[in-house]
Amino acid sequence: MSSRELSGHRLPSSSSEDDAPETRDRVVDGPEAEAEMVHFSHPEHRLARFDFPHLFMCMGCKEYGAGKRFMCQACGFQLHESCALAPPSLHEHPFHPKHPHLLFFVKPASGGFLRCRCDVCGKPVRGFSFRCASCSFDMHPCCAAMARRMELPAVHEHPLLLLARDGAEQTSFVCQACRRTRRAGQHAYQCLPCGYYLHARCAKDVVNGLYVHGVVPPEKRSALATAARVTVNALFGVIGGLIEAIGEGIGEAFVENIGRSRRI
Repeated sequence: MSSRELSGHRLPSSSSEDDAPETRDRVVDGPEAEAEMVHFSHPEHRLARFDFPHLFMCMGCKEYGAGKRFMCQACGFQLHESCALAPPSLHEHPFHPKHPHLLFFVKPASGGFLRCRCDVCGKPVRGFSFRCASCSFDMHPCCAAMARRMELPAVHEHPLLLLARDGAEQTSFVCQACRRTRRAGQHAYQCLPCGYYLHARCAKDVVNGLYVHGVVPPEKRSALATAARVTVNALFGVIGGLIEAIGEGIGEAFVENIGRSRRI
């Protein structure tokens, strides 16, 4: 099997060789496999399983997390459990029923000027992801860890079922976590007995430990977005100045015409 194949499925020809990780270096064989591992993204040190209630940045998907993780005690390298234990491919995932196969990629898809976004939570894809080989669908490993039926006792006592994105189940509701309404096409979960609703992107914060440990990740503003806002404000300022100048010119001409009519 060539290095461009994973689990019998060929990677898209546009991907580079280092996009596909070598699966044989992912975990340690033997009794220490559950507690320690050698991961392809950090081969110089072993990673051990820890559970700390503190915020951390996963060096795989570049997303925040709290609680359970795999960490290097020598240099502090950390991974979500879902990133450290990610399989080379997923089949028949409920978030993407359109196509059956999703492949694991180390690097985000090159989207040119615009950055690729996760189709589940809507956040940018900066690192590890599962990508559809047939379309542009992409999702974080933390999002991929969610199933059709979820038991999240930290937020609700009953099991939650994934709602269909289209059709009769495309209902409007208020998410019980963020208190925002559901937008068209947005993934969400529902409790059938009591009508509890939860956005999938909010359920992700339960999966990655942020909600459970009461951790709010820092908001990082994009330098590009800040520059765009400054440019737009400056543009409106210039337009406003031109309109004001034009208005003054029209006013002066109007007054001058009135003076001429009175002289006549």
